[in-house]
Amino acid sequence: MPDKCDITQNQPSPLRHADLLVQGGTVMTPNGAELIDIACSDGRIIAMGPLQGRWTANTCLNANGLHVLPGVIDSQVHFREPGLTHKEDLEAGTRGAVLGGVTGVFEMPNTNPLTLWREDLQAKLDAAKGRAWCDYAFYIGGSGVNAKQLHTLENLPGCAGVKVFMGSSFGDLLADDEAVLRSILSHGCRRMAVHAEDEARLRARKAIVEDSGNIFHHPDWRDVKSALNATRRIVAMAGETGRRLHILHISSAEEMQYLAQHKHRVTVEVTPHHLTMAAPECYQRLGSLAQMNPPVREQRHQDALWHAIQVGVVDVIGSDHAPHTLEEKSKPYPQSPSGMTGVQTLLPVMLDHVHAGRLSLQRLVDLTSAGPARIFGIEGKGRIAVGYDADLTLVDLAARRTISNKWIASLSGWTPYDDKPITGWPIHTVVRGLVVVRDEALMGAPTGHPIRFLETPAVN
Repeated sequence: MPDKCDITQNQPSPLRHADLLVQGGTVMTPNGAELIDIACSDGRIIAMGPLQGRWTANTCLNANGLHVLPGVIDSQVHFREPGLTHKEDLEAGTRGAVLGGVTGVFEMPNTNPLTLWREDLQAKLDAAKGRAWCDYAFYIGGSGVNAKQLHTLENLPGCAGVKVFMGSSFGDLLADDEAVLRSILSHGCRRMAVHAEDEARLRARKAIVEDSGNIFHHPDWRDVKSALNATRRIVAMAGETGRRLHILHISSAEEMQYLAQHKHRVTVEVTPHHLTMAAPECYQRLGSLAQMNPPVREQRHQDALWHAIQVGVVDVIGSDHAPHTLEEKSKPYPQSPSGMTGVQTLLPVMLDHVHAGRLSLQRLVDLTSAGPARIFGIEGKGRIAVGYDADLTLVDLAARRTISNKWIASLSGWTPYDDKPITGWPIHTVVRGLVVVRDEALMGAPTGHPIRFLETPAVN
């Protein structure tokens, strides 16, 4: 356990006492990078500044040489529980999250059973209690069967909002019918997350890969037009119904060009794998381990995603952590499932991009902390400020590590970044003032809580 600390410098009457003191780090505050200390009690930040000589604490964390970031929020993970726990569950998924510097996650509804009703959400909240290492919220799936109840369901405690699959899903969770989509959009007012691929086009083009059996044709089957058509369609309907949208895992230059004209209503997510990998090289090197929906595309698309980050079109980076076992991934394509691990590697991979000069640390903070809090209305998270939750991610920007499968906590046990050298690494992770990772090692027990959201008035 961390040692108690006393930084009163022998003064007889310390003014204040904290549960946790973070000393000597470069803190990424709303004012920029500041060399200050942070005092935390009862799970929140209670003081910031030059605190030496004025405070004692139960726990002291030495941040000398480190940068202290607001806790990273990964707003798109698939932890597979219930129903698919042979490849992931809430404990392992959140353990990987905190080892990677992530302090909060939004989990997706395509589990078994699907997360469509109050009882489904409550079952996930019950399963996470006492097992989640970080804070958490769960999406309700938007569907034809529950559309008229979504204005109530989206405001349940612990609900991250409504997630709609226009493609790449099954059963009641697939919402590709226009009448169903309009009903979903019309019942509720929280920002709605969307997987935008055109299901009809995907079905019509699947013969491309069924005939070839070649993983190199994955981006040909799930082509740019399938993504752009769905994106245009849902944005137009959202404009007619007045609904705010969050379009997930944008993968193409054409989508970014279109979405740049609709920022008044739509927020945009990109993923580390779309920013880091490019076809055809990734398929040649990794085969189906690089298989995702929407697919990793050619270099020109990756370049467009980076440009969209630079000019402010992108609001959030989410991992789309979606593990499958190596046995499942080794099936002949296209029987191999799409998805890869990502929550544990999100921050290391993005810190490596910071090191390479592709974005600033301040921009990364906005994409992984302030941005998610702002667009989803998260209470008390997303910045290092007095009164906010004491969620902190302490990183060494100069640390050199190599990502390996052995480091991955996911039950699936692998990463597409295996053997990738990285510069920049999470060292300590603090969730609500509790040090859960210290010197890169897990500590204590899982004590994650449901994430709180600002109240949104329900509408019919």
